[in-house]
Amino acid sequence: MRYALLLSALAVLCTACNEKSEPKTAAKPAAKAAAEPSAPKPGPSQHFRTRPDLQPPVMKIVTPAKGTSPGFVFLAPKMAVKQAGPMIMDNHGQVVWFHPLKFTKGVTDFRAQRYRGKPVLTWWRGRLSNVGVGDGWYVIYDTSYRPIAEVRPGHGLVGDVHEFRLTSRDTALMTIYHRKHVDLTSIGGPKDGLIWDGIVQEVDIPSGRVLFEWHSYPQVGVAESYSQPPKKQLGTKAFPYDYIHVNAIDEEPNGNLLISGRNTHALYEVNRRTGKVIWRLGGKKSGFKLGPGAKFAWQHDARRQPDGTITIFDNGAAPPVEKFTRVLVLRLDEQKKRATLVRSYRHPKKLLSPFEGNAQFLPDGHVFVGWGGWPYVTELDAKGRVLFDAYFGHGKKPGEDADTYRAYRFAWQGHPPGPPDVALAGGKIYVSWNGATNVARWQVITGKVNDDLHVTTTAKKSGFETAIPAGGDDSYVAVQALDAKGNVLAVSKTLKR
Repeated sequence: MRYALLLSALAVLCTACNEKSEPKTAAKPAAKAAAEPSAPKPGPSQHFRTRPDLQPPVMKIVTPAKGTSPGFVFLAPKMAVKQAGPMIMDNHGQVVWFHPLKFTKGVTDFRAQRYRGKPVLTWWRGRLSNVGVGDGWYVIYDTSYRPIAEVRPGHGLVGDVHEFRLTSRDTALMTIYHRKHVDLTSIGGPKDGLIWDGIVQEVDIPSGRVLFEWHSYPQVGVAESYSQPPKKQLGTKAFPYDYIHVNAIDEEPNGNLLISGRNTHALYEVNRRTGKVIWRLGGKKSGFKLGPGAKFAWQHDARRQPDGTITIFDNGAAPPVEKFTRVLVLRLDEQKKRATLVRSYRHPKKLLSPFEGNAQFLPDGHVFVGWGGWPYVTELDAKGRVLFDAYFGHGKKPGEDADTYRAYRFAWQGHPPGPPDVALAGGKIYVSWNGATNVARWQVITGKVNDDLHVTTTAKKSGFETAIPAGGDDSYVAVQALDAKGNVLAVSKTLKR
């Protein structure tokens, strides 16, 4: 029962978007037996006079930022929200950029990366599949928030929600789930059963050519799984057995890949040239002895760090096998085949996250954590002290509240192509500029005629939308955006009072 409830929650949280068109290569929807669960009730949202079309969730700062790493917070609120989509916010919880996507319960893996030597934004988009496995593709946006590339897997496959990682070679590593017929009688399933084969592809972005492809089956057998769905559903057409649940890919310094299998409680180092599994860490066939505190379960976001350690978001659920979710730092001795816990981190509330989550290790030693099913994002210092903590939920349990698949902190400079947005109300002029990161002040200009305006007042930028008293009796008013040096970045349209 607990598995069935979690399955329903995952089916909703991985719902994707469809702004304009369906993916050309998307698989056909599964049988009606796996119908989409009802969506949870949205929590409170923000409202702006200048942009009534934007309604991001309310952000509550639990621990104000102090001594944090530079940059903005990146997340993609979904599930119990009025609008879902990629969002950038500052340390005060104020929106910097929000891009709501229509017909969606969420997007995943939103972050800043580099493509062709330039900073870009990337995320997964697509459509709902029967059990929370995404059928979709990936998008790349430039610093002006314009799409510059769409990336799809090759060989007729479709992109999954879990990973879209760009490399320095302008290639992309991505996760794929594909139905495969397998004899499941050894675990109580049908002889002609179905599994989700966990696939990893590396694709050349400009050409779309597949450079590398790895399949979990048969190297990783179904008997290695800890997932125990109801027998009547195991391996059926509507419910392929999600025996491994590949959810993270990392490129190692030696060129091999580090792959995470959530439902096998294991990490795999895979030879980039041959596709062979070199070793397993964790799970039923671990090649390493795990020391005290080093065991993990239902994990996400496994990464090889520059110092050689491996970091893991250890969910510990669901079903629960630990009291709370931890971020682990492990050191491997590949000669003696031992894994040692270097240190671990947790949320002050000892959150136990049943799905999703990540831990971004920053250059200054800080750790930025998205707590998956719990709508918290937190920055910790190297000793685990909380430097920043924000909450965007409304008091519900995981699966019923807002969440974000991952959360990050990145330096970012955005330059929207259009002008600032303005609105007049109650004797004030309201101004915003969705995505602009270099605005320091707003300068109000007014005039008797619309082509002869002069400066009347300036005001410091305050959050996403700034309200400025619109005094005087001039008929026309507009607002200029100024940077820290007083240079004019853009001018809004002119309004008539």
